[in-house]
Amino acid sequence: MANRITELFNIQYPIVQAGMIWNSGWKLASAASNAGALGLLGAGSMYPDVLREHIQKCKKATNKPFGVNVPMLYPNIEEIMDIIVEEGVEIVFTSAGNPKTWTSWLKERGVKVVHVVSSVKFALKAQEAGVDAIVAEGFEAGGHNGREETTTLTLIPMVKEQLRVPLIAAGGIATGEAMLAVMILGADAVQVGSRFVASEEASSHQAFKKVVVDANEGDTHLTLKELAPVRLIKNKFYNELQELYKKCASVEELKAHLGRARAKRGMFEGDLEDGELEIGQISGLIHDIKPAAQIVEDMVLEFQQAQKKASRPFY
Repeated sequence: MANRITELFNIQYPIVQAGMIWNSGWKLASAASNAGALGLLGAGSMYPDVLREHIQKCKKATNKPFGVNVPMLYPNIEEIMDIIVEEGVEIVFTSAGNPKTWTSWLKERGVKVVHVVSSVKFALKAQEAGVDAIVAEGFEAGGHNGREETTTLTLIPMVKEQLRVPLIAAGGIATGEAMLAVMILGADAVQVGSRFVASEEASSHQAFKKVVVDANEGDTHLTLKELAPVRLIKNKFYNELQELYKKCASVEELKAHLGRARAKRGMFEGDLEDGELEIGQISGLIHDIKPAAQIVEDMVLEFQQAQKKASRPFY
């Protein structure tokens, strides 16, 4: 399955395991990389010394390429970038910030840089900044999301039409059939998040994983657009937010109710009532928790089977 992305990252399959906060520790990243995908550590939920520990453990657990996802609006960004370079990480996915800020600095130090975007406008800005590839993420995706609310099915061909660098599709992708669909639309690879949350190696709480596999259509919603849009599972915390909206709450009131560490409470500590349970719409199609290697193997097999099916006429 060689293409521009597998050659860029020196991986077997054009599949990227997303670097999600509270889910993507060294166990998941190394398992995904060992299975032939590109595993990513989620630096957004790690203090600098914790990130260094996860990088070092990941290097011991795999001799395959892996990377780090860094939300650029998070604190300690300078220290995090220094650690990434000091530890010899060769792939960084940046998000939630201006790609011009760190792309040149990282590339001068031999790091391949990928930036996550939610629109054509930001894809072109990232390309102009010199990134090696781009992740275009539709608003089906879990966690923090773009304000445009452009779906993956629409976003990928729009970005592909104007892009020169390799394109990775994200948002609503958990099967080999979806992988084939977005690649037909122009993507070179896929980034998969929610499906890997429901993996044995994900660092998230078992109770959160169970909520994910029990989720049905309509159980997630994109909210808190006034602060930073986030897709999460409806629970007590979500219902409280909706009551605040009914009262026309101010941004300050929403921020006060959100407080701190909601995502950690929900995803990492397993507080299913008052925690923030970030997951994508595709959770309604995820029905089991299994090893990351099995997820990769299943996606590749489904992709190959879908290719054969697509070669036959449909009408």
